[in-house]
Amino acid sequence: MTAILMGAPDKLLTPGQVAALFHVDPKTVTRWAHAGRLGSVRTPGGHRRFREAEVMTLLASLTTEATRP
Repeated sequence: MTAILMGAPDKLLTPGQVAALFHVDPKTVTRWAHAGRLGSVRTPGGHRRFREAEVMTLLASLTTEATRP
């Protein structure tokens, strides 16, 4: 899902910022966007940006908390 950026109220993150949250390379984040795993918007200059809320939802779905025995 890629859209043209036109005044989005959501906080937008760069591929590098998203990569730091997931401990992966920024190129991996770009691949996720291309594969449809993570939605992105494009700046007027053609750079990808990711909605913080969507990134945090994906992060939460992939994160599990340790349970005590």
